Amino acid sequence: MTLSFDRMEWMPSPPLAPGSDAIDVAHLQRMTLGEQDLEREVLAMFLQQSRTLIARLVQKPVDNAAIAHTLKGAAKAIGAFAVADAADDVELRLRADQNVEQAIASLCDAIDTAHIEIQGLLLKH
Repeated sequence: MTLSFDRMEWMPSPPLAPGSDAIDVAHLQRMTLGEQDLEREVLAMFLQQSRTLIARLVQKPVDNAAIAHTLKGAAKAIGAFAVADAADDVELRLRADQNVEQAIASLCDAIDTAHIEIQGLLLKH
């Protein structure tokens, strides 16, 4: 009998609580090694950074695709996968020189939803 193992692509974990999908808490805990102080710190940093980046993005600077890319990475790091997906859509549209107004609006909505959940998580800690 021979065992074989197939490598699987990584995929985010489902949310821990039903309806709580703005932040993948299990992913956040893995990224912070279960350190609650570090969780609070990175969540607070994301709140500040995402506000700053989205404010810059809506001003349509020359480096707007790079801003969307930075926001995508920050969102993935904390498990805000809807924000990351929306930022990716903005980035791709910008690089393809397509209209991004609706994509930016969707990104703002995803960020607002993530901010609400983050604030709730910060209150729990």
